[in-house]
Amino acid sequence: MDLIVRYREGGWSVHLGDRVWPCAIGKGGIIGEKREGDGATPIGCWPMRRVLFRPDRVAAPATVLPVAALSPEDGWCDDPGDALYNQAVHLPYAGRHERLWRNDGLYDILVVLGHNDSPPVAGCGSAIFLHVAGPGYAPTEGCVALAMPDLLTVLQTIGPDSRVCVDGDGAPISS
Repeated sequence: MDLIVRYREGGWSVHLGDRVWPCAIGKGGIIGEKREGDGATPIGCWPMRRVLFRPDRVAAPATVLPVAALSPEDGWCDDPGDALYNQAVHLPYAGRHERLWRNDGLYDILVVLGHNDSPPVAGCGSAIFLHVAGPGYAPTEGCVALAMPDLLTVLQTIGPDSRVCVDGDGAPISS
């Protein structure tokens, strides 16, 4: 069963079967053609590759997906000119990257989505995750974010072939 991200009645939500939860999306809205740094969430369906979690803050979530603990040396390359663009990297790392071991709790649990990863195309977007929402469902840099309890429920409910599908129907779309 896929998670469907939809815009309805003035807000964004995630739908899984008959269950619905509020969510956050990118500060740039949604977009058909994702570009690095645009802050938008890409329209389309993306497989859920694996789950990463902060073992010093939370237990490994129950899910059918592969699960691995994060470490302070985990990062994600977002440098379009780098050979490891849109891939996990070990820190310190010379290329531009995002640190996955964050102090704000947003990546205490994160699901790596299969956006622009098979193979990665330079500049077409990196680090698109399903992760923990910030206070008030603050906009993300392009990811989809749920409250921690909702994310845990989703992870327990999905199947091995479930995807995150961002539906642009009826939503304001960035250009």
